[in-house]
Amino acid sequence: MNRLLALFERIPYDLLALVARAATFVVFWRSGQVKLDDWAATLGLFETEYRLPLLPPHLAAYLAAGLELGGSVLVLAGLATRFAALAFLGMVATIQIFVYPSAWPTHIQWLAFLLLLVARGPGRVSLDALVQRLARAGTQGATPAA
Repeated sequence: MNRLLALFERIPYDLLALVARAATFVVFWRSGQVKLDDWAATLGLFETEYRLPLLPPHLAAYLAAGLELGGSVLVLAGLATRFAALAFLGMVATIQIFVYPSAWPTHIQWLAFLLLLVARGPGRVSLDALVQRLARAGTQGATPAA
């Protein structure tokens, strides 16, 4: 049993982050695609079922579709990952509180992979990690001004 546990402990975080990023992408990309497939129906849902207290329905629909499509690509690529994951957490909280309060079993699953990405980042196989490496290399190679 200890050997098996030790084997599990050796699963690299980079693999876990990649799976979390892929899960985020699939959930939100699909949702964005469904919105685009029938935009008139999407607007109708935002006017009736998805009604939010502070946002006009059409603005909420555009914001939701934009975040789902754009944010999911950012997370999959690992670019601005923590910020995109935070935005998704805000979206999930909004859905949970104002639209589907009984959908917590689904939302808690989303929370699990989004919180992992916010807390620990996208891992080394990401554009965020590449940008950090390039920035470090740039500051190390910079020469002081005379």
